Amino acid sequence: MTTDTVTTGTATTDTAAADVSVRKRGERSPLASAGLHATLIVASVIAVFPVLWVLLTSIKPAKHAISTDFVKEPTFDNYRYLVESTSFFTWFGNSVLVAGITTVLGVFIAATTGYAVSRFKFPGMKPLMWTLLITQMFPMAILIVPLYNLMGELGLLNQPLGLIITYLTIAVPFCAWMMKGFFDTIPVEIDESGRVDGLNPFGTFWRLILPLAKPGLAVTGFYSFITAWGEVAYASAFMVGDEHLTLAGGLQTFVTQYTSNWGAMSAASVLIAIPAAIFFLFAQRHLVAGMTAGATKG
Repeated sequence: MTTDTVTTGTATTDTAAADVSVRKRGERSPLASAGLHATLIVASVIAVFPVLWVLLTSIKPAKHAISTDFVKEPTFDNYRYLVESTSFFTWFGNSVLVAGITTVLGVFIAATTGYAVSRFKFPGMKPLMWTLLITQMFPMAILIVPLYNLMGELGLLNQPLGLIITYLTIAVPFCAWMMKGFFDTIPVEIDESGRVDGLNPFGTFWRLILPLAKPGLAVTGFYSFITAWGEVAYASAFMVGDEHLTLAGGLQTFVTQYTSNWGAMSAASVLIAIPAAIFFLFAQRHLVAGMTAGATKG
């Protein structure tokens, strides 16, 4: 009987140990699962609340714009005022022009630079990469004055080209580093097969490598677009006059030293966010893969 008791106790201990082992391999306890879900819910509410508040403010009348009521006397007068009494569509067109050209040129320059540094050895390669890295260390505020003076000497103030060049200086260094890391993950044998088939280096890059680099290109395009679409500091410093302002600069006209129109500003913010959200929806399936692959090698 003693032997049976010891055997039973040993079996019970082994079963408990097996249960603990299974739980350690991936199964969370009910308490841990509940805590995780509660944390995610709280984090989601914190992330969504500011966006929701801006949306609700955009449909409040002016007298309730800064009230704490979620919805009180909802109206679309702010959107009507924005469309009929401001230069919103001019600002929108300027932003589309600047962001579109910045995105196209940013993707092209970052992709070609990243591919060249990833595949070829040439004099000055390391200084080039260090230069791309160092440019990311300077705060934006420090660069406004020298860039403003430079654009003034080139006659590019109050010109879309000046903003495009400025945004490229922000987007391209980071994107080139990321694309270099992404191209490092693509086997060199693909380039060699292209040369065997008679393709020159650019033909190999264009026809064989770029189709495999869609995730990286999506991240580069999204970053370049967001840099140009939502940037405020340079747009406000380099552009003046309603006919030259972008959306980011136009927003500042609603809240000045003497007046504040929070309803119109909120309505403009909502409309500005729509193109960015659409761009994200088209690029999202490539974003995670591109950002992960670009971080694997440096």
